[in-house]
Amino acid sequence: MADHAGESESAMESVMEKITAKLHGHDSQSSSDSEDGKKSLVEAVKSKSYRLFGREKPLHKVLGGGKPADVFLWRNKKISGSVLGCATAIWVLFEMLEYQLLPLLCHILMLCLASLFLWSNASIVIKKSPPNIPVVGVPEKAVMEITSALLFAINRGLTSLHNIASGRHLKQFLAVCRFSFSCICDF
Repeated sequence: MADHAGESESAMESVMEKITAKLHGHDSQSSSDSEDGKKSLVEAVKSKSYRLFGREKPLHKVLGGGKPADVFLWRNKKISGSVLGCATAIWVLFEMLEYQLLPLLCHILMLCLASLFLWSNASIVIKKSPPNIPVVGVPEKAVMEITSALLFAINRGLTSLHNIASGRHLKQFLAVCRFSFSCICDF
């Protein structure tokens, strides 16, 4: 038991000596350790000490390392410029020209519909294949489930109103009267 405690203390002292030697610039490691390609504890501590907040990875790896990071860090200037231009155009539309979102969506959908109509008619004239437009439909089962849920909620509300009007729930009647009176007084 005493041998095990002495071994752990000596191992801890050797690790501490390596760390202090590495930080002060004295490399006492043998070349066989560095040839193995293993990153020692000292190198890990040293790399963490020179990075912001002790990060192990570079900033572009932390942000995603792919396309979004390239856009945000301006590595691909064309894509970053186009994203900035689109964001500026959207800001001008909504803030300066006071354009609303719903009319914008409607105008975009009308433009898409008109372009598909012209493309399908022009494909006959120029003898090319018309656009492949998929058939879209609403499944009947989903509509029936939504309708039954809505019907259940409406019937529950009407039952509650019937119980209040018939005088069975005095507390609810007084709460409804109070709410109605406060709404009328606000106007």
